Amino acid sequence: MPAERSKIQCDGPLQMKIPMSERTNSRYFQVCNTDTLSEDTVRKERQMKNPSTIYFPVTSQERNTFRTKAGKPLTPHQWAVYDFALTIPKGRVTTYKDVAASAGGSPRSVGNALRNNPFSPYVPCHRVIASNHFVGGFFGEWGKDHKTGTHYNEKVEILSQEGVRFSDKGRLLSPDEVLWKPQSCVT
Repeated sequence: MPAERSKIQCDGPLQMKIPMSERTNSRYFQVCNTDTLSEDTVRKERQMKNPSTIYFPVTSQERNTFRTKAGKPLTPHQWAVYDFALTIPKGRVTTYKDVAASAGGSPRSVGNALRNNPFSPYVPCHRVIASNHFVGGFFGEWGKDHKTGTHYNEKVEILSQEGVRFSDKGRLLSPDEVLWKPQSCVT
């Protein structure tokens, strides 16, 4: 039985200024013709194109109309995972299992949602690791071998910049200091 979901309350639109040097491009935003769009949609489109901001839908209406670059809507489970990921503090990590316990679903479904995160780096999918404290996947790739782990070093580097360290074998160092457990998972 999935855990009860909680909502994040915000005072306004969720936006984050990201310096161009730290920005990761998202392959999921779609470009559209602004000639036939409403003023509100044009404003949001400009925000998405501006390299210093990322648009994250907050209201149910915005979420119902949001489409990925491939034209697909996001599922309620994906929104729950992204909302939860926003609560993970910088410099801390949590596990796919703990995200699943809080947002619902299974660790694998959490990984699939994060794999397709159209709001990266605003929604910090890089802060989720495996339950055995292995760095885990990134961009849908697992491990660090040359065939499936081309983004492994990128995830380790991003987390290293936030103060989270891993061994040469990809295991979390000092888990007692950086492993974050959501309140719903604390026993």
